[in-house]
Amino acid sequence: MTPFLIVLSAPSGGGKTMIAKALVAAREDLEYSVSATTRAPRQGEVDGVDYHFLSRAAFAKRRDAGEFLEWAEYGGDLYGTLEVDVDRAIGQHKHVILDIEVQGARQVRERRKDVVSIFILPPSAETLVRRLGGRDISLNEDALRRRLRRAVDELEEAADYDYVVVNEDRTQVVAEVAAIIDSESKRTYRDTTLQESLDNLRRDIAQLADKMVPN
Repeated sequence: MTPFLIVLSAPSGGGKTMIAKALVAAREDLEYSVSATTRAPRQGEVDGVDYHFLSRAAFAKRRDAGEFLEWAEYGGDLYGTLEVDVDRAIGQHKHVILDIEVQGARQVRERRKDVVSIFILPPSAETLVRRLGGRDISLNEDALRRRLRRAVDELEEAADYDYVVVNEDRTQVVAEVAAIIDSESKRTYRDTTLQESLDNLRRDIAQLADKMVPN
């Protein structure tokens, strides 16, 4: 099996991080790509686990050195995926799951062919507002409005993704994304040993046929 990148995108509050971490916790063939960011850590977040927290100057230095597979500015802060982390996991024969916004996802799809992209939709506008409010109690009305306007723009790109999945129920959406990964893993062009297996099976069947005595 040839490992590949799984890009998850969604409007803020869409649940992509929850889905990514649930999948990684349940599967040994996945690794979560920890993004770098210039934003300050939220309560409970751990450097190197939730994000690589960088100063703006440090981020810019690594960006200018070409170390990011993708990067984008979102809500006034910079976010990016370090290519060395992705290549290390791929080298360990693991799929890499990237929880990134549409700008970064576009860059990844342009730069690499080994990508399966999945856009996560909220079941309704009301649900998205409720999830945003419950996720970040510090959001004021202006900030919430900005995120909703940004969600409108992000949804314009959903049809460019390979798959679109609705996040109505946590268990169901995780299962649906897992099924996509399993299906993509079985594509013939990803199986580097397929031709050898087919040749061996054909040989064995032919040998059995040759040993049979005709009536």
